[in-house]
Amino acid sequence: MFKLSLEKEKTLSEKMHRLGIRQEDIRENFIRSSAPGGQNVNKVASCVYLKHIPSGIEVKCQRERSQVLNRYLARELLIAKIEAVRLKKIAQTKQLAEKIRRQKRRKSQSAKQRILEYKRKHSQKKAFRAKVRDLD
Repeated sequence: MFKLSLEKEKTLSEKMHRLGIRQEDIRENFIRSSAPGGQNVNKVASCVYLKHIPSGIEVKCQRERSQVLNRYLARELLIAKIEAVRLKKIAQTKQLAEKIRRQKRRKSQSAKQRILEYKRKHSQKKAFRAKVRDLD
């Protein structure tokens, strides 16, 4: 990939492999940074822009002055975002399954009694609203 410590490069590639992110699916561009940094920032394209094409997630990193370090940090950010999106989807499906399970669950006898009692009281209220009939 790029020049970093072997340990960092290995952990990054393991994370990418675990999530199923391929290097070919990432589009990488280099941009000039717009932060303070003097001549280095003005002449060197040290800002890194990454886009994961299948998911459409984009990341831009210009934290450091070094392009190599920004590439690494941008990839870490991209992996974190993709992982967050996937975890969110998993949580939503679990939540939906739990909701359906609760809806299909049978009501307890006491709950049924409370519902019937409420219905009786409500019908009595409605009966009081009825028009008054002549007794002739």
